[in-house]
Parts: sequence; C-alpha cells; structure tokens
Amino acid sequence: MFNIVVLGIVSLLTDISSEMVYPLIPIFLTATLGASPAIVGVIEGIAESIASLLKVFSGYWGDKTKKKKELAIVGYGSSLLGKVVLVFAGSWGGVLISRVIDRLGKGIRTAPRDALIAESAKAEARGHAFGLHRAMDTFGAALGVTIAYFLLIGNISNYKRIFLFSMIPAFLGVVTLFIVRQPHEISTDKKKLSFAWSSLDAKLKAFLILAFIFNLGNSSNQFLLLRASKLGASAPLVVLLYLAYNISYGILSYPMARLSDFIGRRRILVGGYFIYAFVYLGFALVTHITALWPLFVVYGFYIAFTEGVEKALLTDIAPSHLRGTVIGLHATLVGLALLPASLFAGLLWDILGASAPFYFGASMGLLAAVGLFVILKE
Repeated sequence: MFNIVVLGIVSLLTDISSEMVYPLIPIFLTATLGASPAIVGVIEGIAESIASLLKVFSGYWGDKTKKKKELAIVGYGSSLLGKVVLVFAGSWGGVLISRVIDRLGKGIRTAPRDALIAESAKAEARGHAFGLHRAMDTFGAALGVTIAYFLLIGNISNYKRIFLFSMIPAFLGVVTLFIVRQPHEISTDKKKLSFAWSSLDAKLKAFLILAFIFNLGNSSNQFLLLRASKLGASAPLVVLLYLAYNISYGILSYPMARLSDFIGRRRILVGGYFIYAFVYLGFALVTHITALWPLFVVYGFYIAFTEGVEKALLTDIAPSHLRGTVIGLHATLVGLALLPASLFAGLLWDILGASAPFYFGASMGLLAAVGLFVILKE
C-alpha cells in the first residue's frame, strides 16, 4: 500500500505540472503562434506516437532487469525537461520538441510504474490499487488546471509564466519517486522473459487489437479544447471546462475501478465506451458554449470507466512475468494509433468542418463498445 500511495503522490504532482500546461497548448499554438488545427494534430500525433514506441520496450526492460523504479525516475525526469523546453519555445517547432520530450518521458515511465503498482497490490484488489492511483493522478490534474486558471486571470496572454511555474511540481514529483520501495517479484528464468505475440491469451490479443482500432478514431483531447475555443470560449473558460472534466473523472475513477473488482471489468468498460460515443456525438452537434459544460463533465465519466479498469484487466490476463511488457504493448498500440487519429481529425476539421472528427470518433466509440461486449464475454 505504501508504494501505491507514494506513486499516487508522484502522479499527483506531475499532473499538477502537466495540466497547468496541457489545456493552454492548443490556444497558445493557434492564437499566439498562428498554427492551424492540422498543425495541432501533427504535433500531438507525432509526440504521442514516437513516445509510445518506447512503452513496450520500457515495460519489457523493466521486467527483464527488475529496474522499474529507475526507469520511472528517468521518465518523470524527461517530462520535467520537456517543460523547460516549452518555456523557450518561440514557434510550433519548439512546441513539438517540448511535447516529444515530455511524451518520451511518459513512454519510459508508464509501463514500469504500472507494473510496480500491480506488484504492490494483491490480485483481488488490483482495481482498488489502479483506481486509487488514477484518482490521485486526476485530482492532481484538477489542481493543475485550477492553478493555471488563477494565473491566467488578469494576464491572459502570458502563457509562458504558467509554463515556468509548472516546472516546480514536476521537480517535486521526481524527488518523491526516490522513496518508492522495490516490491517482491516472482523469480523467473530469463529465457521465459522472451516475448512472443503467440504466447498471449486469445482474449488479451483480441483486446489489444480492438484497443488499436478504437484509438484510430480517438484523437487528442486537445481537439475538444480547440472545439470549445472555436465556439467562442475564452482561454480561462476553456481551462474551467477542462477542470470540470478532471473533477468528474477524479471523483469517479476510484469507485469505478473498485467496483470492477466485484462485478467484473466487462460491464464497466462497455459502459465507458458507450459514454464516449454519446459525448463525441454531443461535441459534433454542439452549437452553444453552455452545452459544453455537461459534455466535458460526462467525458470525465468515460475516462473514469475505462482508464484504471483497462489496466486492471491487462494485469489480470497478462502472464505474471510479463505484466510490464503487456501494459507497455497496450500503451504502444494506443499511442501508435494516435498519430493517424490526430492527423485525420485535423484534416477532417480543415476539410469538412469542426463536427466531422467528432462524428467519426462517436462511430468508433460505438464500435468499441460492441466489440468489448463480445470479446470479454465469459
């Protein structure tokens, strides 16, 4: 339990830092640097996809070397470096470099950190462990967005001041990580650690394939923020909308993951993807700023229903000696899909209008819900 709480604190601090910055990036790019929605898609797609290539390798390397804590420290440290680069960015190219470094850090740390959480929790309480971690992570995000909002008031155009302040909690998160304890791990033969797709359970392979297909339509959240901005929401209001999303996600993430320990992962996940389809349809149809409030709140429900529960499901059905590898593989497939997803969303927006990427996302959400219902059937 000690590790789970400490890792939750690390994520809380890091998300304070990240979410002080994240909702402002599409506005900074388009309003300050003159970039188009397609450029926003290019930056997010490239950053997430390049970083995601590392996730399966960092997960495997953590399983092989048992140096999961050390990999997590390197990953969180890289995210701090990304904030430093963002402070000095004077063009969209600089923002791209910052986002790549930041996401590379996430690519390095995610699988080893999640494996540490899984190894620090009892098998029957993995939903509890991942749900608690996600709740702390998300409340950190809510705090970060709140801090960004108050820093914006009275000085709306000074985004770089916020980028500078975001480095403080990022640094504290890296320092806190050093007190994590190495959990007891199952002793395995190194030959057994060789990874082969054919060795995975059929249900796990089907889940990974479906995750990749769904995420081809799941573009960056920055398109939701850009949608709000283009409807006339000011930068502070966009930040508040993003705060509403984080609060709803934070409130529900722990109970939903915990509930999955009792009623099964399938019901929660299928419900989550139906919510996603409904929300994206709403973003396609919305015409007034006031309607954005319930959409952002309910979008938080989707994340709460899926994020921690998916990780608990992966650790349930992955081979015990390859948990980090499988978590990394899932994250890699999701991230690889984000490049074409964000590029396609930006092109759909530029060519067919702002509603087009959200209609496409809604259809992919519905497909994912039906697919999960079938794949996870006992």
